[in-house]
Amino acid sequence: MENLWKGGQSPFEAVYRRESRRVFATLIRLLGDFDLAEEALHDAFVAAMEQWPKDGVPDNPRAWLVSTGRFQAIDAIRKRSRFEKSIADFPISDGSIIDSPIDDRSIDDDSLRLIFTCCHPALSPDARVALTLREMCGLTTEEIARAFFTTAPTIAQRIVRAKSKIRDARIPYQVPSRDELPARLDTVLHVVYLVFNEGYSASSGDSVTRADLSGEALRLGRLIVELLPEPECLGLLAMMLLHESRRSARTADDGEIVLLADQDRSKWDRAVIAEGLALVDRAIAAGPAGPFTLQAAILGVHAQAPDAVATNWDDITGLYSLLQQIDPSPIVELNRAVAVAMRDGAGAGLAIIDAILARGELTDYQFAHSARADLLRRLDRRDEARAAYIRALALTSQQPEIRFLNRRLASLSSEPGD
Repeated sequence: MENLWKGGQSPFEAVYRRESRRVFATLIRLLGDFDLAEEALHDAFVAAMEQWPKDGVPDNPRAWLVSTGRFQAIDAIRKRSRFEKSIADFPISDGSIIDSPIDDRSIDDDSLRLIFTCCHPALSPDARVALTLREMCGLTTEEIARAFFTTAPTIAQRIVRAKSKIRDARIPYQVPSRDELPARLDTVLHVVYLVFNEGYSASSGDSVTRADLSGEALRLGRLIVELLPEPECLGLLAMMLLHESRRSARTADDGEIVLLADQDRSKWDRAVIAEGLALVDRAIAAGPAGPFTLQAAILGVHAQAPDAVATNWDDITGLYSLLQQIDPSPIVELNRAVAVAMRDGAGAGLAIIDAILARGELTDYQFAHSARADLLRRLDRRDEARAAYIRALALTSQQPEIRFLNRRLASLSSEPGD
């Protein structure tokens, strides 16, 4: 389907990009089947390609596409002899496929239904991510496979298994009830966060970031806020925007990593920062502040500092302490340790990291060891720093990160060439 609109075939490409996944979501509701809906979506855009050049683009292309796809599917179902004996299994048998509403409000509701179905807790985490990228974002299996450094057949199997699970377990295609919403919304936001995190800080490969993935996560985040402006939805979008505002400053011209303290802040996107800060304010006002909102608030403190020296580390440490209270984890504790080191000195932060590692937590987490190495370097404990950098290197698969750690390791040499 995606290839139909390549080559700048306006207005089709613009309509496809803007409307295809919403139309698809409604067709799933009407047809009760992912694959039938995919076929109907394809047929609707083929019909648009044939009719719109002659008749013009409809006033409401979204509703036109849904209506066309729906009736194309009805005709296909009726014509296929293999459906004759089982036609009662389809919504067409009771008229619901014909009578269901296709106004803009119902289509927006269908987008929410699709998000919650793709991110249902009955599905495995990997399946949730793959299904969301395929069905909500429209990425091909090959694109998803490249993004997560696996094979297209592996992704295809995950998606097929997820669809089978939805069908066999009769997972309802609906937005959870108000009582169920908080727990289910957490799953949805976590999936979007995972997609963004892989795009903003790729786990492996030759690039620090993946703009395509973070861009899809931002699109999903905006859609969720538009349809469901809950505080943590606002907080997640704010967090992603504030991270994204620094993208152009995070790497040098040669692609090498530039640490936050060394970034050229004139490259930070101030319009994106302003949007993110406004969302933080809205999320806090709607309260109570959840984990994504607090993380966004921390990024907001960084964003408002004119330079690294002027950063309010007291505020950042306090926000991390609040985050640790409501969402305790060793990674939050590690981040707080770095903030403490900036506020109170390297020794204070190192003591916290050593306590985390002594508990057996984060022993295989590269950033725990690279953070520890940096604090040891600042304390001029070179042999210990060298060992920590080597440990971090052993846990790293992203090429720019490997080169950065090797440069830090080389800087510990007492003499050139040592």
